[in-house]
Amino acid sequence: MEDHPVFRAGLRTIISSEEDMELVGQAMDACEALVLYHRELPDITLMDLRLPGQDGVEALASIRKRFRDARIIVLTTSDSDADLQRALHAGAAAYILKNMPNEEIIAVIRTVHERGRYISAQLATRIMDHIGDEQLTTRELEVLGLVRDGYRNKLIADELDIAESTVNSHIKNIMEKLQANDRTHAVTIAVRRGLLQI
Repeated sequence: MEDHPVFRAGLRTIISSEEDMELVGQAMDACEALVLYHRELPDITLMDLRLPGQDGVEALASIRKRFRDARIIVLTTSDSDADLQRALHAGAAAYILKNMPNEEIIAVIRTVHERGRYISAQLATRIMDHIGDEQLTTRELEVLGLVRDGYRNKLIADELDIAESTVNSHIKNIMEKLQANDRTHAVTIAVRRGLLQI
């Protein structure tokens, strides 16, 4: 399930060159992906996160809701911790990046086919790093977004119609939850984890 024609063609070539693999279909968007999955019931599905219409995690969750044994590998350009966590929580069997060498992509497909799951040592470490992390509240994310945009505490208070002391409290909580050294570090961590867009 991939919306870029050039990348789809590349995947087709890579998979078709393997004697023990057969490409049964390709979809350009989430709606087409769901229909195709129901029709073909493939052993392994490669799914991008960025699909027109519905995102890949939502499509993945929809497939897994109906087909509990579906083995779906997320193949994406997104290296954000938030996307990784969302995909694994939705039931992804593996999470790999598009810049991975072709032979490694094939190896992951085979591993998922044989064992049901694949997680690289690097991603396992990142997952373990965030176990027990407290989640930022919606208000804390709003405050941090305004910090990112260069607002000082007084302006954040005015923008959100709250007291400046409340902003100070939110920022203190944000720093503790993200284990950040300062405001800029908090924004950097949040962007890296996919909690904020640049």
